[in-house]
Amino acid sequence: MPAAAASFERQRALAAGLPAATQDVKWGADLVFSVGGKMFCVFLLKDGIAATCSFKVDAERFLELTGVPGVNPAPYLARAKWVQVKAGHALATTDLDALVRRSHALVSSGLTKKLQRELGVLE
Repeated sequence: MPAAAASFERQRALAAGLPAATQDVKWGADLVFSVGGKMFCVFLLKDGIAATCSFKVDAERFLELTGVPGVNPAPYLARAKWVQVKAGHALATTDLDALVRRSHALVSSGLTKKLQRELGVLE
C-alpha cells in the first residue's frame, strides 16, 4: 500500500473514533463522516482504500493550506472552506490528524447547543 494511502487510512480510523461520528457512503464512492448530520470529513475510496481526504478548515488557514503541495480546494466545498488532500501531499501525519480533529470541532461547534449536549460534543 502506498505511504499516502496508509496515512489516509490512519485519518479514516481517527475520524471514525471521534465523538458522535457517524459514517456512510455518498455519491457512490465517498466515505463520509458526519457529526450531528453535518459532514466533517470525506474520503474518496478507490478499491476500498482512501485515496483522498477532504475536510473543513478555519477560514484563516484556507489559503495557507491550499498553498501546500498536494492540498487543493475541495471540489464543490471550497466555498465552505474545505480542502482536499491528495497522495504525495506535503503535510506531516500529525498535522493531518490535527486538521481532521479541528474539522470535527468546527462542524460540532456549528450545531445547536441542545444537539451538542445530546451528542456529548459540547466544549
